[in-house]
Amino acid sequence: MKYNWLKTAVLMCWFVVFLGAPAFGAETDPEGCTVIGVGRLATVDGSVFTSHTDCCSECRVHVVPGRTYSKGAEAPVHWGMVYFGRDDDRRALPLGNYGEVIGSIPQVEETYTYFHTGYSQMNEHQLAIGESTCSQKEELQVYYMEGITRQIMTVEQAQVFALQRCKTAREALDLITVLVEKYGFLPSCGGSEALCIADPKELWILEIFSVGPEWDPDSGKPGAIWAARRVPDDHLAVISNYVRIREIDLENPDYKASSNYKQAAIDFGWYDPHSDRPFIWQEAYAPPIKEGNLSRLWLIYSQVAPSFKDWPKRSLTRPAGPGTLYAQGIEGAEFYPFSVKPEKKLSVQDIIAFQRSAFEDTIYDMTWDPAWMVSGRDNRMQKSPLATPFASPVLKQLLRIRHHRTIATQGYGMVAQLRDWLPAAVGGVYWFYVDNPYVSTYVPIYAGVEEVSELYKNYDYERYSEKSARWAVDYVEKMLHLRWQAAVKDLREARDPLEAGFFKDQPEIEKKALVLYREDPALAKKYLTDLTISRMEQIVKMYRNLRIKLLVKYGGDVI
Repeated sequence: MKYNWLKTAVLMCWFVVFLGAPAFGAETDPEGCTVIGVGRLATVDGSVFTSHTDCCSECRVHVVPGRTYSKGAEAPVHWGMVYFGRDDDRRALPLGNYGEVIGSIPQVEETYTYFHTGYSQMNEHQLAIGESTCSQKEELQVYYMEGITRQIMTVEQAQVFALQRCKTAREALDLITVLVEKYGFLPSCGGSEALCIADPKELWILEIFSVGPEWDPDSGKPGAIWAARRVPDDHLAVISNYVRIREIDLENPDYKASSNYKQAAIDFGWYDPHSDRPFIWQEAYAPPIKEGNLSRLWLIYSQVAPSFKDWPKRSLTRPAGPGTLYAQGIEGAEFYPFSVKPEKKLSVQDIIAFQRSAFEDTIYDMTWDPAWMVSGRDNRMQKSPLATPFASPVLKQLLRIRHHRTIATQGYGMVAQLRDWLPAAVGGVYWFYVDNPYVSTYVPIYAGVEEVSELYKNYDYERYSEKSARWAVDYVEKMLHLRWQAAVKDLREARDPLEAGFFKDQPEIEKKALVLYREDPALAKKYLTDLTISRMEQIVKMYRNLRIKLLVKYGGDVI
């Protein structure tokens, strides 16, 4: 078989010019993370869910085993954990190198095993954390400058310490807030942070603001401003890169806050305690909400609780009224409650469907942009076969497509399924994806897993590798752009049965793991580890085969 070098050259030009070379690299949008948390009484099986769609460049996942330390040991504090580190020769830093060490804190005598990523998400005890970078007023901003910045505790570093040292959501909440107060909260993405911290019984939303560059660790003042609220067990909560807490009632045990949660706003002149207005946390510290934050709240809340209120009319079949698609006004942040009670109980697959959403058939669906409309049969306008919700910036500029963000962007992410009626090693399931969830396959990683496939530990956005799961998925995504509307059907035909099989086999897998666990926990962990590695390899093999199919089927379209 002769290799068609001309076709390959033309395809590469297509990728670079029309799809945009940056699409191959790291996603850098600091507001690309959506979190959905669901209480145990709102899920189909009584699990607690937290989730995270991430956009940082460090998407590699690996298991960091728990270990013991001698008394007096120090734990390093790193800067750059979420960024894809490199040495002077532009080589990716090896796993286990977490960036520049900018300080330390006292080490504990024993740490727990956890799964490490840019924002680490789950440990062996079914403690799981979803993260979403939010905005904050400019006066609060702190930017890292070596040797000058006194704050050292990023949220991702605090997450790691929590996963290493805590078993429950409340323990993690208490530890993270102590760390950011004592060592100073240092934003790694230029804004505030919100976490959805979960265990098999409950989940909490924690929101953290920095205090500005003048903070002195010797002042005795908190190095962060924070507030937390418990999500009701029968509710769902969403964080769309915007803080969600409004009024704070510290008489209610479901609320917690730093000692300066209100005083900082008074000192900055953002709240007058002598006025008749209540103190609104969200309004005190965050700038006005944006459409990209609201659209995600609207989509999820209006679908899980359609009768809760008269949600804005934004579907193409139920428009707001006459005029253009964008004629309606934008509601404020206060329109959306902190959480809502779903009208039907939710599954892991429901959360995955939200993470994959591209706002299909709504005013935010970029595949219906007028730029994609072409003349079809009988000269009627129809959607172009190339219409995609993931057009590159270059293509959007060329076609003048109005950008709307999807639920997720490129990076990695997860849905954590946490269950208290099973041993932690079997009860916690870390449904993990790499790249874009719209294209990717979710693989279940159990809390007792002791190793993952090398394919998921290998990624360098400047160097393609056949031994990388992220590159395998990204390659297929770029091939989909050859004829997106048709090629996505090929993707689903290959991916969906594989992923559905993971869910179908889950009860039997866990039944066998539980039998092994009762005999010897080490046997159960080995079984789940081997299974996970095998599934990861199966996923990558599927994408490798799919890319060939897409090239053969649609590659001629660009010649």
